[in-house]
Amino acid sequence: MPDSMTILLVEDDKQQRNKLAAILEFVAQEPITIIDYQAASDKLDDGVEAIILGGCSSAEARKVTFDALRKASENIPILVLVAENGERDLDKDMVKHAFSLINLPMRYAEVSDALHRAQVYRLSQKRGGGGMNLELFRSLVGNSRGILEVHKLIEQVADTGATVLILGESGTGKEVVARNLHYHSSRRDKLFVPINCGAIPGELLESELFGHEKGAFTGAISARRGRFEMAEGGTLFLDEIGDMPTTMQVKLLRVLQERTFERIGGNKVLTADVRIVAATHRNLDELISTGNFREDLYYRLNVFPIDMPPLRERIDDVPLLVNELIARMENEKRGSVRFTPAALIALCQYRWPGNVRELSNLLERLVIMHPYGIVDVGDLPVKFRPAGSAENLPQITLDPQLTPVMPMQPSRLPREGLDLKEHISTVECSLIKQALDEAGGVVAHAAKRLKMRRTTLVEKLRKYGLQRSESVTGI
Repeated sequence: MPDSMTILLVEDDKQQRNKLAAILEFVAQEPITIIDYQAASDKLDDGVEAIILGGCSSAEARKVTFDALRKASENIPILVLVAENGERDLDKDMVKHAFSLINLPMRYAEVSDALHRAQVYRLSQKRGGGGMNLELFRSLVGNSRGILEVHKLIEQVADTGATVLILGESGTGKEVVARNLHYHSSRRDKLFVPINCGAIPGELLESELFGHEKGAFTGAISARRGRFEMAEGGTLFLDEIGDMPTTMQVKLLRVLQERTFERIGGNKVLTADVRIVAATHRNLDELISTGNFREDLYYRLNVFPIDMPPLRERIDDVPLLVNELIARMENEKRGSVRFTPAALIALCQYRWPGNVRELSNLLERLVIMHPYGIVDVGDLPVKFRPAGSAENLPQITLDPQLTPVMPMQPSRLPREGLDLKEHISTVECSLIKQALDEAGGVVAHAAKRLKMRRTTLVEKLRKYGLQRSESVTGI
């Protein structure tokens, strides 16, 4: 969640505007509330980092307002609120150019993720990064600790020349990380050139990497540039580096050390001004111990490692990924689908051996099977359904609190004593968390469960930092 952020909120309905403002303040933001576009344009120069566009007097007025805000400042991300069951009423051009869509009722995880991405986007603009490729940035969606750590590492190393080694299981998005590293670097204006080292036969890989001269071997009827030449000034992505033949590892190591190479059959020395990003799903330490990977090449590549967490270790991100992947399919006019809460819980219980790629494939399949429909547990393929019937699904939250549930009271007073004030606070945190879980994250309902006023509960949530409930209001 952003620490501090100035948001411009555009909403014509006063009551709804007040509710939305309360939500954003609850998420520790400071929104500027306005009514019409003229007021908005006057505020755009006041350090605004994001615009949230709510309802207007009509769909036409909303589209006019969106176009005007976008024209007034192309560098400020516009987040569009989508009313329940209102996706089909959205203007297609608005959907295409909006930075993000936020569904109503607002959910903390979705709002926090969208604002975080908007804030990073604005920081990139201030650093002279130019227009960011939103599709790249949105592809690393998530609020889990693992994916936020990946975001942090990308920000730290992207604009350096350091060689990066991306580790992770198949389907976790290693190439997505590599493309983000390239796009957020000073080499973004040059090419990003990928090559799968495991998909090309060893005898052809040398030619693919370094190129060849005419007549260098049978079939070389003309000279050909290799990937190193293509990536000159840009980034070369060596995917599945662990599958590279050992003979090629020696030649690659020499190029990385000397930053020069020759085409096959040629004698002209070429420079290699490229940034190297490598990736593998293999355990390189094991390959080294078995003699299948050179230790010296490993240390040359492993300057700055980035570990991509498997999806089963960031289950909290599944609902966000589902929303993002569906939004992408809608933008590409490939259809749409929606999930019941029970179906989402079922997806969160699945282990995802194929990671994000498997989730993407499932959504594409469901869009074909249930176009613009609502998918329940029974509509999921059998392996994605939990054991037992849908009615017996365990009651879990899709975005659990950071504070663990603590015992209500110690079995006996510890010999060394205890801090009574701290213990009472711990118990209070536990009860508030349980009430929020049972109320589905709706603050107003949780307040009724605790027999206190909603405003009092909001203050306690702020006091204890319990701000990660999935739903932050009942609107």
